[in-house]
Amino acid sequence: MDRTRFPTHPWQLTESFFDPEDHGTTETLFAVGNGYIGMRGNLEEGRDFHTHGTYVNGFHETWPIRHAEEAFGFAEVGQTVVNIPDPKVLRLYVDDEPLLLSVADLVTYDRTLDLRDGVLYRDIVWRTPSGNRVRVRSRRMVSFRQRHLALMTFEVTVLDREVPVVVSSQLINRQDGLDEYRTQAGSADSADPRRATQFDHRVLEPEMHWGDDCRTVLAYRCTNSGMTLGVATDHQVETENRVELLTQVEQDYAKHVYRVSAQPGVPVLITKAVSYHTSRSVPAKELVNRCRRTLDRVREEGVEPQFLDQRVWLDEYWERSDVVVEGQPELQQAIRWNLFQIAQASARAEGNGIAAKGLTGSGYSGHYFWDTEVYVVPYLVYTSPVAARNAVRFRSTMLPAARRRARQLNEDGALFPWRTINGEEASAYYAAGTAQYHIDADVAYALSKYVQVTGDEEFLAREGVDVLVETARMWVDLGFWRGNGRDSFHIYGVTGPDEYTTVVNDNLFTNVMARFNLRRAAEAVRSLATTAPQDHERMVARLGLGAHEVDEWVRAADAMAIPFDAHLGIHPQDSQFHEREVWDLANTPADKRPLLLHYHPLVIYRFQVLKQADVVLALFLQGEHFTLAEKTADFEYYDPITTGDSSLSAVVQSIVAAEVGYHELALRYFQDALFVDLADLHHNASDGVHVASAAGTWAALVNGFGGMRHHGEVLTFDPRLPAGWTGLTFRVTVRGSRLRVMVRQDRMELALETGEPLDVVVRGARVGVGDDPVVVPLAGQGPRTPGAPDASAVRGSLRADGTLITASIPHLPLPAPEASDERWEADRVESR
Repeated sequence: MDRTRFPTHPWQLTESFFDPEDHGTTETLFAVGNGYIGMRGNLEEGRDFHTHGTYVNGFHETWPIRHAEEAFGFAEVGQTVVNIPDPKVLRLYVDDEPLLLSVADLVTYDRTLDLRDGVLYRDIVWRTPSGNRVRVRSRRMVSFRQRHLALMTFEVTVLDREVPVVVSSQLINRQDGLDEYRTQAGSADSADPRRATQFDHRVLEPEMHWGDDCRTVLAYRCTNSGMTLGVATDHQVETENRVELLTQVEQDYAKHVYRVSAQPGVPVLITKAVSYHTSRSVPAKELVNRCRRTLDRVREEGVEPQFLDQRVWLDEYWERSDVVVEGQPELQQAIRWNLFQIAQASARAEGNGIAAKGLTGSGYSGHYFWDTEVYVVPYLVYTSPVAARNAVRFRSTMLPAARRRARQLNEDGALFPWRTINGEEASAYYAAGTAQYHIDADVAYALSKYVQVTGDEEFLAREGVDVLVETARMWVDLGFWRGNGRDSFHIYGVTGPDEYTTVVNDNLFTNVMARFNLRRAAEAVRSLATTAPQDHERMVARLGLGAHEVDEWVRAADAMAIPFDAHLGIHPQDSQFHEREVWDLANTPADKRPLLLHYHPLVIYRFQVLKQADVVLALFLQGEHFTLAEKTADFEYYDPITTGDSSLSAVVQSIVAAEVGYHELALRYFQDALFVDLADLHHNASDGVHVASAAGTWAALVNGFGGMRHHGEVLTFDPRLPAGWTGLTFRVTVRGSRLRVMVRQDRMELALETGEPLDVVVRGARVGVGDDPVVVPLAGQGPRTPGAPDASAVRGSLRADGTLITASIPHLPLPAPEASDERWEADRVESR
C-alpha cells in the first residue's frame, strides 16, 4: 500500500489525497454495508467511477443458462445479483460549475472509513474555477442496528463570498443502464469468469413511483425471478440560507434539487435517509409501506441517534471480535479492516447467505459458495453466534432444493449447489462446479461446528439433524464398496477444492470430509435418540429414516479409502494425482498468472498444479487424523505446486505452515491474505472484497499463530507466535463463556471475561480458567524451519512404478504465421 496516500491508523482506513487511477479498488475498500444492504464506495458526485453498485443480499434476477452442448442435469437457471436503485448521488454545483474530483482544484482532501463508528466520512476543500473556496463534508452509513436503513449527510459551506449553490440529490435505476443524464451507460465486457453476468434485457420492471418535497418512492419487480423491491428516501435540509426546492420523480429516476443563495460561513446540511425492502413473494406496494414505516421511525427518533447506535453496536462487536498484534501498526490496521468486512457481509444477512464478495461488488454474480461454511462460519461461531446461526440455518432452508438436485444426479439424500443464490445450482461448468460434492460435507462441518461451540442442541434437533441425515445418505449412495483383502469405500468422479484438478477418484479432501460427515450424522441421530426421544421419533417419521441406515454410515466411514503413497510418504490429492507431470511453477512467466486466464482447463488438468490448498486444507480441518510428520511431508510436497491463484489458499497455507514449523512462510502467507484487497494483490479488488479470505485472516491469527484447535470437547492451544511479534491477543466465546487469550514469546495468559469457567488444554496440559487469570509458561514457539519447502526436492524422485518425476511448463504455441511471411510460405511449398 502507498502509505503516503493510505496512512497507518489503528481504527481507520484513510485516503489522504485523491487519485483517479484506481476507482475500482477504492470503491471496494470504502464500501459500507450490514449484510443486507451494501453500497460501494462511489463518490457522491457520481461522475468519476469504475462500477456503480448498490445491492441487497439475495435480491437477484434469473436467466436461462444456454449451453453450447446440452446434457442431462446441467444447471438450467442462472442467478445474478441486481444493482438496485442508487441513492448515493449528491451532485454539487457552485456558481453553476460542477464538482468533479478528477479535475477539481482540491485544497484539502480526506476520505476515511472509521471502523469503530461504521461510517464513511469525506472532508474536502475545493477551490472553484472562480477562486471561491468551498468546504464539502459528507457521511455515509448503512445501519447495523436497523437492517433496512442507510443514512447520508452532505454539508456545503462557502468560505469566501456569496455564491449560488445547487445540490442535486438523486435516486437512479442503474441496473437498466441509466446514468445521471438518463442515458444508457456502457459496460465493459470481460472474459474473466469471476465477474458478474451482464443482462441483455430490462431487469427491473416499474411497479410504482411517487414523491413529494420530502419523500420519494420507487418500486420494481424483477422480470424473470419475480422478486420485488421497494425503496424510499427522505430528505431534510438545514440552513440559514435561502433555499428553493425542485422535485422530479419518474419510473427510473427521482431527485430533489436544492437551489441555495449561499452566504460565506453559513453551512447547508442535507440529510438523506434511505430504506430498502425486498421479497420473493410480497407485492411491491406492501414493500413500499414497509419502507415508509422505517423512515417514519427515523423521523421520530432523529438521525443522530442512528449514528450513535451504530457506534454502540460496533463497540459490542469489537469487544467480542477484536484481535490485537502488539507493535505491528500496519498489520493491526489491516486486521481490523478485514474483520470489519465480515461484519458488513454477515451481520444482518438474516435469511440470506453470505456472498463471496459480500455486498461490496458484483463479483461472482453475488453467489454463495462453500467457502462460507469453511472460512466464514467458524469465525462467526466463536465471535458472533447469532450471525453464525443465521448462516447455518440459511443452508437448512435450501434442503428441498438440495434434495431435488440430488435426484437430478441420481443420488439419494441431498446435494447442495456449488454456487447459488436461490438454492438451485447456478454453475454452468460442472467439472469445477457441480462435481465439488464436498459442499455437502462442508455444510455438515459448519453446522456441527456451530452446535459444538454454542451448544444449540435445539437447532440440531429441529433442523440441523435433517441436513446431517440427508448429506450422509448422499455419500453412501455416491460411493461404492470394493474388496481387496478387506472391503474399502470409494468415491469416484468428484472435484476437490482445487479447481485445477477435476473429476477425479478418491479425492483426499472429499473422502476425509465425507468420513466426518457420515460419523457426525450417526452421532447426532444416536444422541438424539437418547437425549430427546420425542424429537428423534419426529425426525425418523419426517425423514423416513431406516434402522439400518445409521450402521451403514458408520461402516462406510470406517472403511473410507484415504489415499497414501508409501513410496513418497505423502497423501496423494487423489488416486491418480502422482501419475501426472509436475508443473514448474518457479519458472512460469509472471505474465501467465493466474493460470486460469492463460491456459485452457485441459492443459492445466494434465499437471500436478493446484489453484488452492486441497490436501493441506484437509490437514487443517481434520487435523486430528494426521500426525505432525504426515502434515509436514504433505505440506512440503504440495506447497511448491500451489499457485495461490485462489484467494482461499493463503490463509490455509499460513495455518499449516505455522503448525509444521515454516514460521517465515506462515507470516508471508498471512500478509498475502491480509492485504489481498487492501493492496489489490490479485488485481481484482475492483470486483469486491474477498470475504472468505478476510475471515480466513482471523483463522490464520487464532488457529495458526495462536495454535487453537477444537477437535474434541475442549479447546487446545499450541502457539506459533512469529519471531518478530511481542504479543497476540484474541477472544473466543464457547457456550456463553468468553475467553481472552494472550500469547507472548515465553508465556500464554488466559482470562475469563464472561460466563462459566472453562477447561482448556495447552500443549497437552489441562488448564482450568475461572475467576482469576492463568499464566502458562511456553518453552518456545514450536518447531522452526527457515525459508520454504524446496520446490526441486521431489524432482528426480521415482514414483512407485519406477518412473521419474520431472517438472515442466506447457509450451506456448508460436504465433500463427501470416500469409505474407515469405519464409513460412517457402517452407510450406518445400514441405509439399
